[in-house]
Amino acid sequence: MTQNTTRKAAEPAATAIPGAPDASLPSPTERRRLREAKSMTEKQVATAVGVTRSTIRSWETGRTTPRGRKGETYAKLLAGIEAELRERAAQARKAEREAVKAAQARSAARLHSTHGSQAGSPPPDGPETRTDTEAGPPVPAPVLVSATPDTGTETETETGAAAAPQPDAGRAAAHGSGTRPEPEAEAEPEATPDTPATPLPVPTTPDQAFDVLYTHSAPSLARQTFLLTGRRALSKESVEQAFHLAWQRWPEVAVDRDPAGWVRVAAYEYAMSPWHKMRRAHRRPDRAGPGEGQGPGAKALHEALLALPPSYRRTLLLYDGLGLNLPETAAETEASTPATVNRLTHARDAVAARLPELADPDVLHERLGALARTVTPPKLAPPLTVRSRSERRIRLWTRAAIAFTALILGATSFTLATAPTHYEPRLAAGQPVGGVPVAAGPQRLSPQDLKLRDRLRAEPMKGPYRLVPRPV
Repeated sequence: MTQNTTRKAAEPAATAIPGAPDASLPSPTERRRLREAKSMTEKQVATAVGVTRSTIRSWETGRTTPRGRKGETYAKLLAGIEAELRERAAQARKAEREAVKAAQARSAARLHSTHGSQAGSPPPDGPETRTDTEAGPPVPAPVLVSATPDTGTETETETGAAAAPQPDAGRAAAHGSGTRPEPEAEAEPEATPDTPATPLPVPTTPDQAFDVLYTHSAPSLARQTFLLTGRRALSKESVEQAFHLAWQRWPEVAVDRDPAGWVRVAAYEYAMSPWHKMRRAHRRPDRAGPGEGQGPGAKALHEALLALPPSYRRTLLLYDGLGLNLPETAAETEASTPATVNRLTHARDAVAARLPELADPDVLHERLGALARTVTPPKLAPPLTVRSRSERRIRLWTRAAIAFTALILGATSFTLATAPTHYEPRLAAGQPVGGVPVAAGPQRLSPQDLKLRDRLRAEPMKGPYRLVPRPV
């Protein structure tokens, strides 16, 4: 025992590898994330390192730790993948910044042309930037919100605000960086000098932060859950249930990298639970379509989406409807990257079989993204009501737990008070000794015996009849 302890103390740490670029390896979960972000299979990584596929799986699950030359090769491979991903992310952020600048320039040009037309002056020859006085007060970015109210997709910029839609150059850069391009949004209405921009409130308390998250994410989540289930009542219930859980675990959700994604996962899990089929109100989809103004193909696309299996439906909505990339879709659906690719391929084939005009993935991505943004959402409760219901539910469950605990304690106390304090063994059956039968009491009397006994007890005289004296 002492030798084993000394040997373990003398060995280096499990993740320390001499000669590695950073002198350490990432965690097993990070290893798998880097491999899936690179879209590499376990077999490809095993071939690059020179080990078997089962060894890579053991390294990624944490059962074993890479050591020696194989460990150094594996560490260098992961470091290269991480550097490449960082470079891609930097290129994507640069493209987004350029897209934002271009959009601001176009908006400034439109605003200047509007001013010029109102004042009677000719439009300018080239685009001009808007001054600080024309731009209005700066709009602070909401805290803990990474989803836009229209699409629900996460677009993170340096200022933390929602990024503008990418132009063609931005979409090409996003394709080159391995990130799914966001669907183009509709053109924003031109701003007028009479209607200045209203700054968003900066949340300073947990209540305000939750209200901002609910206001920006709940409508889009209601649309998405309606597309997944086809039932508006269930979609409303799913969104409110997800935000109930978010408010109950707000310290955990508030520090999450993507609070909107956390709530989306909870809403999807509740909406697609198979137990809802046992409820009569949620057995069949609503007769009403996605809503007014979506066009004749919106209802057909929604019906084709509802005809898919739940896992295919969710994968197709996340990838083609919200614009998540393949690793993010696989992580949110808790599936491997090859399984996600298979689900996406089969889902697209099934939709194309029902709607041949959607055989092109780009057309399907555009139509499904537009449907996810324009579908009529159910009417949701205000954030204050959601928080109040969540707190009321917490108090109810707390009281129920206290009452159940008190019941158990009372039953235990009663058992301890009435239980015997010592053991009383049962008497063994008698055995005949020396041929003498076992002494036993009278047997159980039959009904005739009982009747005879009662008759004898009722007689006034006891004894034989001839010995009883008779009066002369």
